[in-house]
Amino acid sequence: MSKLTRLLFSAAFCLPVLAIAGPLDERAAEAHLKAIAAGNVDAVMSAYGDEPTMDWIGGALDGRYRGSDAMHELWKKFAAANDHQARTLQRSTITQSGNPKGVTLTVNAEYVGKTTVRVHQVLVYRDAKLVSEVWQIDPSAPLTPAAP
Repeated sequence: MSKLTRLLFSAAFCLPVLAIAGPLDERAAEAHLKAIAAGNVDAVMSAYGDEPTMDWIGGALDGRYRGSDAMHELWKKFAAANDHQARTLQRSTITQSGNPKGVTLTVNAEYVGKTTVRVHQVLVYRDAKLVSEVWQIDPSAPLTPAAP
């Protein structure tokens, strides 16, 4: 195999990996966080793919949620806990890791309303849809300000 053939072959398999994670994923995550803070259950649900999952670790909503119906009920409870009023959102910088199969984003966020909920969130996207989410309740999670 010539050097040129090897170079072209390598480039064909490396380029898709370079284009996986990026601003689009961060914008989707940011929109999801804002919808949660707003208590907009329909907007929150629109981010999810088929059969989403959520592991909520700690707090009043602790549990495993599987499927759209369970997730919808979870977000209705979260919104109701704040009398369906918007919460103030403060978050750290979103970090991400990706490969051709999907993108994982992590962020520490604080949702302030009737009660303050500070969490470490992990969001997994496949085919541009949120398929899995983890909320680790963590009152001591650092909230280094996000870049403007």
